[in-house]
Amino acid sequence: MATRRPVAVGWPAPLERSTVTRSEPAGVGWSGLGWPSPVGQADGSDAPAPDAESLPPGPVLGSGTDAETDETDAQPEASARDEEDAVPKNGSTAEAVAGRATSTALDVSQKRIRNVLEDAVVQARDTATAAAPAAAPVGQEMDTPIMREAAQAVRILNPGRTSAFPRPAKRRVITVANQKGGVGKTTSTVNLAVAFALHGLRVLVIDLDPQGNASTGLGVNHSVDVPSSYDVLVEGASLAETAVRVEQAPNLWCVPATIDLAGAEIELVSVVARETRLRSAIAAYQEDVDYIFVDCPPSLGLLTVNALVAGGEVFIPIQCEYYALEGLGQLLRNIELIQAHLNSGLELSTILLTMYDGRTKLADQVAQEVRNHFGDIVLDVVIPRSVRVSEAPGYGLSVMTYDPGSRGALTYLEAAREIAMRGVGNGPATRSGTEESA
Repeated sequence: MATRRPVAVGWPAPLERSTVTRSEPAGVGWSGLGWPSPVGQADGSDAPAPDAESLPPGPVLGSGTDAETDETDAQPEASARDEEDAVPKNGSTAEAVAGRATSTALDVSQKRIRNVLEDAVVQARDTATAAAPAAAPVGQEMDTPIMREAAQAVRILNPGRTSAFPRPAKRRVITVANQKGGVGKTTSTVNLAVAFALHGLRVLVIDLDPQGNASTGLGVNHSVDVPSSYDVLVEGASLAETAVRVEQAPNLWCVPATIDLAGAEIELVSVVARETRLRSAIAAYQEDVDYIFVDCPPSLGLLTVNALVAGGEVFIPIQCEYYALEGLGQLLRNIELIQAHLNSGLELSTILLTMYDGRTKLADQVAQEVRNHFGDIVLDVVIPRSVRVSEAPGYGLSVMTYDPGSRGALTYLEAAREIAMRGVGNGPATRSGTEESA
């Protein structure tokens, strides 16, 4: 060991290059009990190591000894190999050897697990490849329920406006009527109007029901102070002043109905030509529209009479139940009276079966009886019961925009397409024809 230079009281003087060398750890000694063998000299001899008394004296720092201070002040460039091989102060050489053996065993275990997992993945991949069928034709690899529903939604919403229904040769004014409530008049009016508008046609919906359900389904405000169909019938306002653009579809307008319409029948009793008020308003409407739908209340009062006089066609939704058929006879008799006295050009053009439940025999019987009695005017498409159709008005939407991938949206789209195809070239009502009849 190098001798210290005399310095003042304080920190120990820096040492010159240390000559201390570390010995390799000895093996197991003394009868194999795990105690370390005596460490020899640097040259590997068996001479005993110098004890602490033979070391030069030095100041004590903290709780360490002079030997520890000397080791701390040893050259910092000692190799990592020497530190790893040094004998632990508070442990035995056997423990260090056991630790290295444990680390090696863990590495071997991890490699073995990794190899097993890789073999399993490769085996599973080979099995799947062997069991997979031949490659599907182009276009069928994406034929999944989700992809089909997405394609159906795109077809219904028609975002690129690539699909268009044929425009009728003349404006068609369609009155949606049935004195039985809850058969799908408003639902059919809203969804058919949106379907037409999404596929290139210009549509106007006139809400004559004081409840304003058609206005709700189209997302149009129908509070008390809003200009409405009441102003058209009672105050003589024009449809252009009261029509509101609907945001759900392009080229779609709605004349909302407010609660004021409930008293319109009483107020119109003393008005001259009270049955033709709506027909005059439609005749004066100069906007270029292809379809005008008039949603009637579930009654045969003066509001329904105005709608039948103004329309050229009658559209009757029929629920596939017995009660829906009971009131149909009275409605047909009223249509005959209107044809005889007020609107000779009115005709029953379309019947739509709604709320069809294929699980019951009654629905099949009602549908078959209606088709046998009315023949070709019954649409081929049948509207099934659908929760989505019932949920849509709660969000101020039609089922076409609420859930375009649903079965209800698809059936209403097909019903609209069938109505449009039937009306090509034989529109029963025109602007000029309505003016002449008025």
